[in-house]
Amino acid sequence: MANKWSCASNTEPWDEDRRRRSQLRRTCQGAWQRCSKPTSSYVQNGGTIEIPSPLEALDYEVELAVVMSHKARDVPEASAMDYVGGYALALDMTAREIQSFAKSAGLPWTLAKGQDTFTPISAVMPKSMIKDHDNLELWLKVDDEIRQKGSTRDMIFKIPFLISHISSIMTLLEGDVILTGTPEGVGPVRAGQKITAGIAGFIDVHFDVQKRQTKPAFLGH
Repeated sequence: MANKWSCASNTEPWDEDRRRRSQLRRTCQGAWQRCSKPTSSYVQNGGTIEIPSPLEALDYEVELAVVMSHKARDVPEASAMDYVGGYALALDMTAREIQSFAKSAGLPWTLAKGQDTFTPISAVMPKSMIKDHDNLELWLKVDDEIRQKGSTRDMIFKIPFLISHISSIMTLLEGDVILTGTPEGVGPVRAGQKITAGIAGFIDVHFDVQKRQTKPAFLGH
């Protein structure tokens, strides 16, 4: 798993007026962010998420991950699912302070989303295991308190569109991961807390959160 693609605003708020759907689609089409994820950003189930100093918290975002089975370029929506090898549950951990600065400066989000342990992920489930990818319930808890709960049926852009759109910009390779958007409830997690998350009826994961004491040079401290 070397590359991760994500789309901002790919789930409708629970109280969203349906008449705004087209507006959200236009917004999302201009908000694609490609994050190159070094292998060190991935951490397997049961591992530890590290908060780099001097940050005090990271934001969690639970997402369905789509894993590509083979090379995909200029793929039409009609055949996009032929390129899916499996699914996983992933957390797109985000250093919100760094992301906010990057947004204001027009910079990439790599430092906000690509640091060590910033992509906790489950084992990959084969495509055949998931019969209805448009009706999966995702959930996330912090210290046993539910923080996020939503369904893939609320995605504005469905998986075939995501694959088609992204592959029209840049070739997707075997093992690449598409994170498909997070439900409402995104918020901070701090050192000493525990995250559990899952896809109801299929898989669950758990991670400890700890502070990393090394002070990265890019933060200037």
